[in-house]
Amino acid sequence: MTIKAVVFDVGETLIDETRIWSRWADRLGVPRLTFLGVLGGMAALDLPHGETFEVLRPGFDVDADIEAWARDEPGSLRNHFDADDLYADVRPAFEELRTAGYQVIVAGNQPTTAYDALVAMDLPADSIHTSDGWGVAKPEPGFFAKVAAVAGREPAEILYVGDRLDNDVLPAGEAGMRTAMLRRGPWGYLHALRPEAAKADVVIDDLRALLPYLRENA
Repeated sequence: MTIKAVVFDVGETLIDETRIWSRWADRLGVPRLTFLGVLGGMAALDLPHGETFEVLRPGFDVDADIEAWARDEPGSLRNHFDADDLYADVRPAFEELRTAGYQVIVAGNQPTTAYDALVAMDLPADSIHTSDGWGVAKPEPGFFAKVAAVAGREPAEILYVGDRLDNDVLPAGEAGMRTAMLRRGPWGYLHALRPEAAKADVVIDDLRALLPYLRENA
């Protein structure tokens, strides 16, 4: 089937998370390089990114500290993002795809606060969705069933774009979708080196490479 919809992950696909993780490093009182290095280790070892906190501060309660952080700095971004964190290729890629007639959808593992932040960016997208809003997260098959439902397409008509094999490429492919592996962020660069990356329909370094790929493979 011809691809008619392009669906995008959020973290390190659309959003540069450098500032978020740097603020966490400052919050924990560890050098930023140390925090980012340990985070990269989680990517290399296939461990959840949350394990970064356990390595640096054993017993650290992330959820409790998020609440405390909100009380301490109610006016700051804290562990959130805004339009300044959007990668430079996102808007032009979205605009090019929509102009070419493709449906553009954002759907990733994110809290409801991320939905509000993404909507506020006024992106040229047809719809925006988060795992918390749906009540199901990647890599669960139910997440990709939701993607197909909101797109109103057969899975084979959808190209899912993400930076991870485990959360994006492999489960989306198992759901019958086409997939694009983005070499961006710690997981993106490391996962692109793995043999399983060959299961992606295309590996890209820039979102603006999507439209040429789609035109060549129409």
